[in-house]
Amino acid sequence: MRITKRLMAGWLTRWSARLLREPAETPPGVVAIDPAQKARADTGEYRLLHKYLRDRYANRVVLTFGEIEDLLGFALPEPARLQREWWGATESVAPQSAQSDAWTLASRTATVNLSAQSVVFERQTTFHHQRLAV
Repeated sequence: MRITKRLMAGWLTRWSARLLREPAETPPGVVAIDPAQKARADTGEYRLLHKYLRDRYANRVVLTFGEIEDLLGFALPEPARLQREWWGATESVAPQSAQSDAWTLASRTATVNLSAQSVVFERQTTFHHQRLAV
């Protein structure tokens, strides 16, 4: 019995040391976020929207402007109600806006319907990217 316990303890020690040395792999279909991106998502006025979108299991989340404002705790700016561009991600060479970070870092895209005052946030997956590339 002592030998079995000693062998098991040795195995656990080696295994835990290995886990600490090796970086965890990102599962397929999950977008890896570097620490700088995580810091942007954890700070800023749109962090509650980010958290809400990140924690939803559904691939498609539809929110009205009023629901987004309830989540955020403040009114959306006028350009959000009038300009489709406010909801678009910026070019990759320029820094993204604070609001687009909220859904981009939650691995989602935003499609706004200005007349209905609603936004569809869809999850970006590897499959989704492959389908678009075809």
